[in-house]
Amino acid sequence: MAVIIDGKEVAKKTREEVREEVETLKKKGITPKLTVIMVGNNPASKVYVKQKSKACNEVGVEYEEYFLDAKITQKKLLELIEKLNNDASVNGILLQSPLPPHLDINEAFRAIDYRKDVDGFHPMNVGKLVLGQDTFISCTPYGIMRLFEAYKIDLCGKNVVIIGRSNIVGKPLVQCCLNHNATVTVCHSKTKDVREVAKNADVVVAAIGKPNFVKADMVKENAIVIDVGINRLDTGKLVGDVDFETVSQKASYITPVPGGVGPMTVAMLMNNVVKAAKQQNQ
Repeated sequence: MAVIIDGKEVAKKTREEVREEVETLKKKGITPKLTVIMVGNNPASKVYVKQKSKACNEVGVEYEEYFLDAKITQKKLLELIEKLNNDASVNGILLQSPLPPHLDINEAFRAIDYRKDVDGFHPMNVGKLVLGQDTFISCTPYGIMRLFEAYKIDLCGKNVVIIGRSNIVGKPLVQCCLNHNATVTVCHSKTKDVREVAKNADVVVAAIGKPNFVKADMVKENAIVIDVGINRLDTGKLVGDVDFETVSQKASYITPVPGGVGPMTVAMLMNNVVKAAKQQNQ
């Protein structure tokens, strides 16, 4: 039976460390501040924004949000981003995705000052990650790396298979693992036989948004399995991209859903906001 990787516990510890850093900064007259922009009325986005607000409150980060009308123009959105770029009191700017289809999300991400890009989506920060330089790393991959660290899982020389190639998780995680000397393979919707590729991996990361996609016959004995998926079944039950019941019998370590990778995402966002505040006030 696998060791269950407790993301809630690691996230709690991370938030405690962040809170201590915030207290130290406040003694120097610096209060880290995060601004979140949300366009339209996406119910899932509302939940995520609420989580961010709660986390800020918990660690002592100042929080501000802009709820914009779904019909807002690209020009107006860019004007708001520019205003926040120029506001010295704002350390981190987060644009909640998805955006309504008439808006260009890539242009909006590029418009955010890369020094305030606490989500790690600006091309400058993505490029720095590829080059192995210090940068803001997208919060979910960053959270996964922190879990490896907390459980003393060394990636050096390991075969890592990542199922999913999104800009938010899959692609930055490839780079994080490479930077830790892993051998990385990416599977996606066009991969011929995902099972064949995955079953030789030392580490399998599932991030495709398909409930219970990874079955026991896709992982080798004692593999480390990281489940990034969060899917709600018709019954209302939350499950990941991994069939937890069967895979946990074979794996050496596994993340549960909920309570695995999820809590880490917001914890690492707080970490990034504090990092931004320190860099901007050097």
